[in-house]
Amino acid sequence: MSSASVTEPRPTVGIVGLGYGRAHIPGFQANGCNVVAVCQRDEATARKIAGTYGVPQVFTRWQDLIARAKPDVVVIATPPHLHRTIALAAFEAGAHVLCEKPVAMNVGEARDMIAAAARAGRIAMTDFNWRFTSGMQELRSLVHGGAIGRPLHLAGRWLGARWADESAAATWRMDRAQAGSGAMGDMGVHLVDMIRWSFGEFARVTAHSGVAYPSRSAPGVSRPADAEDYCTVVGQLTSGAEVTFTVSRVAHGANEHTLEAYGTSGAVSYRLAREGPSWHAGDLKLAKGGSGFQRVETRPVPPTVEGDPMDQIGRATIAPLVARLLEGIKTGQTPSPSLEDGMRAQAVLDAIAEASARGRWVDVR
Repeated sequence: MSSASVTEPRPTVGIVGLGYGRAHIPGFQANGCNVVAVCQRDEATARKIAGTYGVPQVFTRWQDLIARAKPDVVVIATPPHLHRTIALAAFEAGAHVLCEKPVAMNVGEARDMIAAAARAGRIAMTDFNWRFTSGMQELRSLVHGGAIGRPLHLAGRWLGARWADESAAATWRMDRAQAGSGAMGDMGVHLVDMIRWSFGEFARVTAHSGVAYPSRSAPGVSRPADAEDYCTVVGQLTSGAEVTFTVSRVAHGANEHTLEAYGTSGAVSYRLAREGPSWHAGDLKLAKGGSGFQRVETRPVPPTVEGDPMDQIGRATIAPLVARLLEGIKTGQTPSPSLEDGMRAQAVLDAIAEASARGRWVDVR
């Protein structure tokens, strides 16, 4: 048999956690992967999701998924307090890992995960999927190509309304012991990554955060909610550029994120609102030479199909990240966004939490 006629086996994938993890199923399937197992404590819901996507195995314990399904790739989409433990077990079993953000509870845990991946010789990435909209890709290309000159100041926001109503059901995300952080870990970490990726590292930050409804405690937790619902950050990059951004998961009527950057030669303005048939492209504008903003044409993207928002997010934003993961597995070279990227973003989260608690500037270490 000629080598050309040999079909390369499809990578097998196991997904732990089916909240946001549900979006990973179509993301991997769009790349020809064989999603062989899913895991969630709620077995009935897990079986329903597995049936929808044709996944053959369902587990209620992540340990059983790793040991019995033996996937080539383990996706970790659990509450962050479990990320390190599951990642270390996956590496020990010889699996590659794609981990949801925030990658860990703190920088120390993230370093442990990076070291374990290196010992095992496995590829490990962080799911910073919002890098992969065509608008965000073009923004980075423009900035790195010198379109705005030397960046002077940046502004961003990430707003959602999921928990804007006080009566909205609480989840583990309200409990810092499980989540590590609140709106910053849910949403703000993506802004941190976008800024790092396009403009460089954070040097220091100060912040103010709050809990909208302290009485809305996480299920099974008898103390008030302690994970922030909103946060405003002022920062400085190592380049000297200044940054301000706000994140909120209690913003009535909002479901969007934005990033603007103003430099010595021009400015860019990016906005993604989850509305319209091609929402996942994002909208990008450029201003040059003192003129007003003009829309920038980005690479065309197919419109999303009607249906499950998690399915749309998976196909539009996670699938291109998965393509990089698979290429990394083939070459043995870890692509970005790596666990290292996750760790650097975690360092910013840690500094923001400290700055908010102590009311002062904190260096990012």
